[in-house]
Amino acid sequence: MRNHAADLATRFNRSVATSFIGRFFRLQGSSHSKEIDGTTFLKEVRAGATTFAAMTYIIAVNASILSQTGGPCVCDETNRIDCDKIDSYAICKEEVRRDLVTATSAIAGLASLVFGLFTNLPIALAPGMGLNAYFAFQVVGYNGSGSIPYGVALTAVFTEGLIFVFLALTGMRQWLVKLIPSTIKSATGAGIGLFLTEIGLSYGSGIGAITGGFNATPLAIAGCPVDRINPDTQMCEGGIMTSPKLWTAICAGGLLTAYLMAFRVKYAFVIGIAFVSILSWPRDTAVTYFPHTPEGESRFQLFRKVVSINPMKHTLNALDWNVGQHSTQFALALFTFLYVDIIDATATMFSMVRFCGVVDDRDGDFPRSTLAYCCDAISISISALFGCSPVTAFIESGAGIAEGGRTGLTGMTTGFLFLLSIVFGPIFSSVPPWATGPALILVGCMMARQITEINWRYIGDTLPSFVVIAFVPFSYSVAYGIIAGMFLYTALNLMISLTVRISGGRIEPDNYDMKEYWTWKAPGRKPWFVRAFRNATYSAKDMHKSSPQTFNAHGGLDCEMLRVASSDERKDDARVSVSVPVPALSRCSR
Repeated sequence: MRNHAADLATRFNRSVATSFIGRFFRLQGSSHSKEIDGTTFLKEVRAGATTFAAMTYIIAVNASILSQTGGPCVCDETNRIDCDKIDSYAICKEEVRRDLVTATSAIAGLASLVFGLFTNLPIALAPGMGLNAYFAFQVVGYNGSGSIPYGVALTAVFTEGLIFVFLALTGMRQWLVKLIPSTIKSATGAGIGLFLTEIGLSYGSGIGAITGGFNATPLAIAGCPVDRINPDTQMCEGGIMTSPKLWTAICAGGLLTAYLMAFRVKYAFVIGIAFVSILSWPRDTAVTYFPHTPEGESRFQLFRKVVSINPMKHTLNALDWNVGQHSTQFALALFTFLYVDIIDATATMFSMVRFCGVVDDRDGDFPRSTLAYCCDAISISISALFGCSPVTAFIESGAGIAEGGRTGLTGMTTGFLFLLSIVFGPIFSSVPPWATGPALILVGCMMARQITEINWRYIGDTLPSFVVIAFVPFSYSVAYGIIAGMFLYTALNLMISLTVRISGGRIEPDNYDMKEYWTWKAPGRKPWFVRAFRNATYSAKDMHKSSPQTFNAHGGLDCEMLRVASSDERKDDARVSVSVPVPALSRCSR
C-alpha cells in the first residue's frame, strides 16, 4: 500500500514537472535550462505547509499588538487608559482586533503568493514583529496616546512602501544596507528583541508580569489580577504574582513552548499558543477569556460561529493624509520604518536565499533581487491599506526550506493557507494576550542572540551598540534608540579619528586595531544607475581618447593600457568600450 502511494506521488510529481507549472517554477524534470535539483511539486507543498505552521502565531500576535492602539475608535478621555472602562470603546476595540485578524491573514496570504509567483523563492511574508510593536506603542500609542493618530501612521507605512519601490528599482536598497555599521545592525536587532520581551511581560499584549511604575520606580513587578491594579498608579495593590492567567501563561505557554523548541519541534509556537487558548476558552473559570461582561459576551458570541469572514469595517483603507500638523513625528516614524525594514527585511531575505544556496558569491546578490524587493515594497503599501504595520520576510521561512522548499511554490502554498485561515477568523480572534505573551518573550530571546555579533573589543563600537540595546526597551521607542546609537557612533568615532590623524598615529585609544572596519564605499557592486553612469562616462572618454590611450607612439597596440582598462572593468563591473582589432588582441594575450 505504501509503495503504491509512493508510485502515485512519483507519477504525479513527474506530470506536474513536465507541465507549464513545472517549467515556470523550474522543477526537476521540467527540461528547463535552469531547473532546480531535488525539487518536486509535493515536496514544495509540504514545505509551504511547514512554513505556515511555523508562522501561524503571527495572526493572533499581530492582531493583539496592533489592536492596543484602538485603531480609529474614538475616546475623549484625557487619560487614555480610562478609555477601556467605557463599554462602547471596549467593544469597538475588540472589533478592531477582529478586523486585524482578518487583515493579517489577508496581507500575509497575498504578499506570500505574489512574492512566490514573481521571485520563485521559498520565502513567506507577513507583518513583522518589532515594527508592529513600534507602530502600536510608540507611534500611535496605547488607545491612541502616541504622537500621531492611527490613520496618519498608516499613511507613513503606505509612503514607506512607495519609497521602497523607488529604492528597489534603482538598486539602492541592497546598497544602503551595506552602509550601516554591522555592529549597529546587530544592536538594533537585540534591542528590538528586548522591546518585544517587555511587551510580552506587560498586561495589554502579554502575560501581565510587569506594569508601569509610579514616581521613582520606572517598572514594577505585577502578576496580580486586573481588579487589584490601582487605576491612578497602575501598580498592584496586593496579590503580586498570584494571577492564575500569569501562571497559566508561564507553565502551559512559556515552559511548554521552550521545551518543544529544545527538541526542535517545528510547531512549538503554535502548540504553546493553542494549548493556553484552549485552557482559556471554557467559561466560569479563573482564566477564561469570555467573562460575563458585555465585552466577554461579545467575544463568546463570535467564538461560537467558528467559521466566519470579518469584513474589516474599521481598518480597511483607514489612511489619513492630513499629515500637516504631525509633520515632524510623521517624518520620524517614516524614517524608523525605512531604517528597520532596510535592515530586517533585506537581511532576512539574504539569509534565506543563502540557506537555499542561490547567492552569487561575486557580489552577494541573488536572482531576481530587484523583483523581490519590489514585491516586498508593494506588499508594505497594501498592508497599510488593510490597516496593518509593515510587511517583511519571515525568518520562519527557514522551516520550509529545511523541509526541502526551493521554489516559489513553497511561498505560494503558505500564502494560500493564510488566505484559507481568513474563514476561521473567529478561532484566531479568540486567542487571549496571555497565550501570545510567551511567544513574544521567546521571539525576543531569539532576536537578542544577535548581541554576540557585536564587536565588544573596541569602545567605539561597544558603547554605541550598548546605547541602542538599552535605549530601545527603556525609552519604549525603536526610533529614539536608533537615533541615540547612530549619533554616539558618529560623534565618538569622528573625534577618535581626528585625534589619531592629527597626532600622526602617535595617540591611539586602546584596542584601536580591533575596531570594526567601516567605509562609505560599500563593498560589492554599486547600484545599476551608478554603474550605467560610469559606463557612459568611460565610453565617452574612449571615443575621444582611444588613440593616445590604447595605441603607443609607433601606432602599435599599447598592451599595458589595455590591461589597466581590463583590470578596471573587473573591479567596477563596468564595460569599457575600446575598439581594438582581433589580431592585435591576440598579441596582448601572449
